[in-house]
Amino acid sequence: MNYQWYPGHMTKAKRMMQENIKLIDLIIELVDARVPLSSRNPDIDELGKNKARIVLLNKADLADPVWNKQWVAYFEGQKAHVLELDSRNRTGIKAVQSLVAEACREKTERDRRRGIVSRPVRAMVAGIPNVGKSTFINSFAGKACAKTGNKPGVTKGKQWIRLQKNLELLDTPGILWPKFEDQEVGMRLAFIGSMNDEIILMDDLACNLIHKLKEDYPVLLSERYEISLEGTDAEILERIAESRKCYQKKEQLDLNKAAGILMDDFRSGRLGRITLEHP
Repeated sequence: MNYQWYPGHMTKAKRMMQENIKLIDLIIELVDARVPLSSRNPDIDELGKNKARIVLLNKADLADPVWNKQWVAYFEGQKAHVLELDSRNRTGIKAVQSLVAEACREKTERDRRRGIVSRPVRAMVAGIPNVGKSTFINSFAGKACAKTGNKPGVTKGKQWIRLQKNLELLDTPGILWPKFEDQEVGMRLAFIGSMNDEIILMDDLACNLIHKLKEDYPVLLSERYEISLEGTDAEILERIAESRKCYQKKEQLDLNKAAGILMDDFRSGRLGRITLEHP
């Protein structure tokens, strides 16, 4: 199937970000640690090319710890300020403040030379849908400032959030880009829930995930559902349906329900810590 999702509010959100970029000192970009490159929006790269940048590998608790370390090394090699993060459980949150200070050191010293000592750093929090921006902001602030939800498109407009006297955050909606040149990228974004599930054939998506897991994490897949991995991806999905008692009327297997169970298990981490993209 063709993976693409670019609803109208994303065009409006991108325009809003372009209008506000002149007010910004720093872009804090959240990516999903399970697919760090696919979850980077190239439009944000273009938008922030002259700004200080931080890359936060969010949902690191759901990703393979071995690959997390390699992704940190990869981004450091790209001269980025980077940090593993689990916003839900606040793991890594305390280190963000010092990373902001490090990324904005030149700006702070330039202000000091001009005699400006109290102007706060203004940071735009950016990323694709469902990557955890609002959860990060709430964890960083230590209180509920931004709406959160386990689906794309919860944040619809911008909001400024003052965290301390020396830092202000601009929360922005998650945006994708108009066309995925590489459909593998679109597929990975569908895996992590950054696209609207209602436009996706979930049993096809589940078979694609099974194919990837068979290659990289076969033990996690077979042990979770107590099944054999012999045969085609579709046959394995049928075994998952049998294992989880997914039946329609007349004892016919409900593959769509089984696909939903597999995707939920992957997205929530119940399947295990999995990274689908390697540097």
